[in-house]
Amino acid sequence: MTVAVPRFPIPPFSYDEAVLKVRMAENAWNGRDPAKVALAYTPDTKWRNRSEFLSGRAEVEAFLTRKWSVESGYRLIKEIWTHSDTRIAVRFCYEYHDDAGQWYRAHGNENWAFDADGYMAERHASINDVPIADSERLFHWPTPGSRPDGHPGLTELGL
Repeated sequence: MTVAVPRFPIPPFSYDEAVLKVRMAENAWNGRDPAKVALAYTPDTKWRNRSEFLSGRAEVEAFLTRKWSVESGYRLIKEIWTHSDTRIAVRFCYEYHDDAGQWYRAHGNENWAFDADGYMAERHASINDVPIADSERLFHWPTPGSRPDGHPGLTELGL
């Protein structure tokens, strides 16, 4: 039997720990490494992403591989909405372009539930994509890579 190594911060979450968990998730997703990102979830994690339902790390990794193969220039900002001892709700936006060069801003909400070791056991995401002009882009930093500390968040950007 494999014993899980805690993935800090672990529940119960303080507000500051929940904010840190959100930023850690944002940084990981901006790194766009599907195998690495999948390790933040329980082996039997359950996901709903738009109209897709996933089960387990292997399906998460495959999903993220597909996602980032078609969403070029992907840049994500997450912001905490609320939290409890074991759950965190976030809102997020990400920008990307398709193969034709059309830019989009995706607006969404996620609800997360964590196990006692700090791994995400459930993720429920609702997302809407809005076409935007290149001149309307707001997320500017090198990709893949984390949003720089000085870059404004969603609230500061008016999103």
